[in-house]
Amino acid sequence: MVELPESYVLAEQIDQTLVGKTIKDAEADAHPHKFAWYTDDPAEYGGKLRGKKVTGANPGTGYTCGGNTEILCEDVLLVMNTPIKYHAPGEKLPKKHQLLLTFDNDSHISCTVQMWGSMLCYSTAGDDIPKEYKSGPDPLTEAFDQAYFDALWSGTKQNLSAKAFLATEQRIPGLGNGVLQDILFNAGIHPKLKLEEMGDEHREKLFRSVKNTLKDMRDRGGRDTEKDLFGHNGGYRTILSKNTLPYPCLVCGSGLIRQAFLGGNIYVCPTCQPL
Repeated sequence: MVELPESYVLAEQIDQTLVGKTIKDAEADAHPHKFAWYTDDPAEYGGKLRGKKVTGANPGTGYTCGGNTEILCEDVLLVMNTPIKYHAPGEKLPKKHQLLLTFDNDSHISCTVQMWGSMLCYSTAGDDIPKEYKSGPDPLTEAFDQAYFDALWSGTKQNLSAKAFLATEQRIPGLGNGVLQDILFNAGIHPKLKLEEMGDEHREKLFRSVKNTLKDMRDRGGRDTEKDLFGHNGGYRTILSKNTLPYPCLVCGSGLIRQAFLGGNIYVCPTCQPL
């Protein structure tokens, strides 16, 4: 799914491709999906978005919705955590989609939900946007520093695992189970290791890994397990993912392990990340 590095990549591509274009039509929930979510009635999206000009994308809109992709259309904010695909004029559109925007030059963007996803539509006036969207600084900004990370750590139950600390309750916006794998590997920390079992050195390594790994993922165009606006895989080669599971660890040569943990898979090198 789209997480923080990919949201940066998508925002830059949206800024370059869509800003200045006007939405000619918007169609939501054309092909109902059990795990697709919308704000209010998706049949109203056309009326809310038709005639609106795209003016920006996250980062840069002034909103912080974590790893979601945000497209600001004048006074309407689209918040999406599904893959987004751009379709040039005349290009074949997907047979099934949960959101389709048509622009004034007959180009499109589509969202097709895979396992689950939300495509939310908010007015920027008043209190329409949920307050939790503005909680916590982006980990790629200077505001997310060692002091802030230490406060998060000390304010959390110490019997939580490293995975639960990093990737639940949106403590760190945009950090999910996908980017988590390489962050923990680079810090030498097992996802099941509890905070109370770690010392200051672990905490400092984890902070640096959060900052550096996410930056590297962003700078290389997102992860190779995810696609950008044009359907291309990112240039960051994941260390631990479904792509690398069949191969030995790049550092020590041990076999990698995949396990189910806290509602998703974790990938681990048992030598580099001892439990």
